[in-house]
Amino acid sequence: MDIATIIGLVLALGLIIFAMGEFFTAFINIPSLLIVVGGTLGAIFVFFPMENILGLGGIIRNVFLTKPQQISTLIATIIDYAGRARREGILSLQNVANEVDDPFFVRGINLVVDGVEETVIEDIMTNEIDYLEDRHKSGADMLATMGTLSPAFGMIGTLIGLVIMLQNLADTSAIGPAMAIALITTFYGALLANLVFIPFSGKLRLRSNQELLLKRITLEGVLAISQGNNPRVVEQKLNSFLAPKLRGSLTG
Repeated sequence: MDIATIIGLVLALGLIIFAMGEFFTAFINIPSLLIVVGGTLGAIFVFFPMENILGLGGIIRNVFLTKPQQISTLIATIIDYAGRARREGILSLQNVANEVDDPFFVRGINLVVDGVEETVIEDIMTNEIDYLEDRHKSGADMLATMGTLSPAFGMIGTLIGLVIMLQNLADTSAIGPAMAIALITTFYGALLANLVFIPFSGKLRLRSNQELLLKRITLEGVLAISQGNNPRVVEQKLNSFLAPKLRGSLTG
């Protein structure tokens, strides 16, 4: 669970509701909510293919639940396998699938154990990284698009409310509900865009960058193991992906 996301949502919503005070119920308007949410979802169906839409729930779940692996842990694991390969031979790594919970790393090591050429290993793993990057970008783009569209539908709701109000100027009882739609719809659009869709998109892009870094470190480590590099050399290669203050000796 991503605590920062939960804290951010609770803090923002809590302060907004606190600012509303005793007028909180005045900001609850079902027609306004339907215009913004329904309009945004409808536009997304037009904008993106169905297979992307069906994955929207998983995309949002990743904002809250994804916990990236620690880089230091990954580097330590790679260095350990590099040392084992140097001491006991590359075939000693054939049971890696039973020891490491990282399918990408396991596939890379299995390719090395099978004697696949380094250029082929690099091509296979790079293609997987590229596909992963495209998939992550698609999810973040979908939420960013929703962040762009929801304020627009808020404005559409405002126009609807104004038209209804102008059509019923003679009926004073209709002016209040029409103005509520006009103003609250804009509020809903801005709130969803700036508290949900755009921040979620940013969080997914950050998570994607973290995961891609882990994949690139893994690729570099697998190639180093394939080349039979000394563990200290492997450590130096992998530490080049880190900021200097995060680097440390893991080879003892």
